[in-house]
Amino acid sequence: MAGERRRLLLSFAYFALLLASYYLIRPVRDALAAGAGAGTIKYLASAVFLAMCLLVPLFGWLVSRVRRVWLLPGIYGFFALNLVLFALAFALVPSAAWLGPAFYVWTTVFNLFVVSVFWSFMADLWREAEGRRLFGVIAAGGSLGGLAGPLLARLLVGSLGHAGLALLAAALLCGALGMVLLLLRDAAGRASTPARLSFAEPVGGEILAGLTGLVRSPYLLGIAALVALGSVLGMFVYIELARAAAAAFASGEARTAFYAQRDLWVNGIACVLQLAAVGPLARRVGVRPVLTGSAALTVCAFAALTLAPLAGTLVAINVLLRVVEFGLGKPARDMLYTVVDTETQYKTKNLIDTVVYRAMDAASGWLHAGLTALGLSLAGVASAGTALALVLVGVAWAVGSGYRRRGGV
Repeated sequence: MAGERRRLLLSFAYFALLLASYYLIRPVRDALAAGAGAGTIKYLASAVFLAMCLLVPLFGWLVSRVRRVWLLPGIYGFFALNLVLFALAFALVPSAAWLGPAFYVWTTVFNLFVVSVFWSFMADLWREAEGRRLFGVIAAGGSLGGLAGPLLARLLVGSLGHAGLALLAAALLCGALGMVLLLLRDAAGRASTPARLSFAEPVGGEILAGLTGLVRSPYLLGIAALVALGSVLGMFVYIELARAAAAAFASGEARTAFYAQRDLWVNGIACVLQLAAVGPLARRVGVRPVLTGSAALTVCAFAALTLAPLAGTLVAINVLLRVVEFGLGKPARDMLYTVVDTETQYKTKNLIDTVVYRAMDAASGWLHAGLTALGLSLAGVASAGTALALVLVGVAWAVGSGYRRRGGV
């Protein structure tokens, strides 16, 4: 038990530092996107998708060839160096036309890769029963970091500027790297470490095994459908909120403070859910009801926006959807990977979390543009979202059933 507590504390601190780093710069990204105009988001999302298409095969090659004891720290060190370079750009050429779009694309890629790698590592490190019991607590570490990041951004953006925030984010990411090294050393030092925890070896397999594994497995295709539908619904709200923020706030700093405040509310409530609800619910009622319940809450959110298509409702719905996603939906989805093999945990999970996610982001950006071009108001977009959310409920139930058939609860 002492060893488990140590791994739990290290995992908690690792995720806290990782998301503190991301949420410190996320308000900067969102403020720059809102300042560029809501109409540019579909182009930025498409650029992110193209970047993912190029990077995922490279990641598959690295996972197949590089020992995990080097791969995991190397990924975080690479992104920390990138943050230092962006800090220099913000300091030296803050008004460069390329800087805002480049930072948006890079930050989105950074978030998807480092968080996906984190949960791949956790699914590799913890067994299925341990995951149901502890993943909610570990996710709460991320929400704690998600509270610290936007709070620091709101307090320091006026004095440090975007360059200072990027440097601070790099320092926090180096702290997360330190937690990775301690977890790897702890796993290597345990005599009872099972074969699946042999981090001194690469995962092996084919570079595109994530793709072939996905198309051959109805279970994994169901997880991909969950992510895809959630991405479409989230992007609809994100674009509408960016339009509202651009109209309400004139300066980039004011928009950064607004998004930071939004993230504070989201991560504070999500942290409470993760600590108090996810673990007990997953143990007592199982993962399927948690997944299905979070999807049902999404239906309610879009139905409410359909009935009251106001700016205040939009902000509240954005907070609710993100709370449901990070407080319930994502921890439950990550438990789904504890019943699959190591190669799937790294390769297929990364493919779903990056390429599938951002493909649907890009598609939904253009879909939203098409709906608004046809004359649909916010209420009309919300009605379309309600219909998609109903589909999400059915998919969540089916995937939860597949998890049970594979030995989960």
